[in-house]
Amino acid sequence: MPLVDVREPDEYAAGHVPGAMNLPMSTLGDHLDALPDEPFHVICQVGGRSARVAQALEARGYDVTNVDGGTGEWIAGGFEIER
Repeated sequence: MPLVDVREPDEYAAGHVPGAMNLPMSTLGDHLDALPDEPFHVICQVGGRSARVAQALEARGYDVTNVDGGTGEWIAGGFEIER
């Protein structure tokens, strides 16, 4: 399932879940056409920003799920990241 990282570019560059696409929350409204056409997950650092994004996108009809715990929990769990 596609994963959209809504953190800012510098946060994304510092380390992200492999395969995640970066569409920052701050510019997402200008890039809705870049969102997957299929169900997808959104992630940020701890889950707050991505929860707000998921709620807003659900209201627009997207099939989206927030990743609770975010990238921070992914890293704490010992999972691989890309830089």
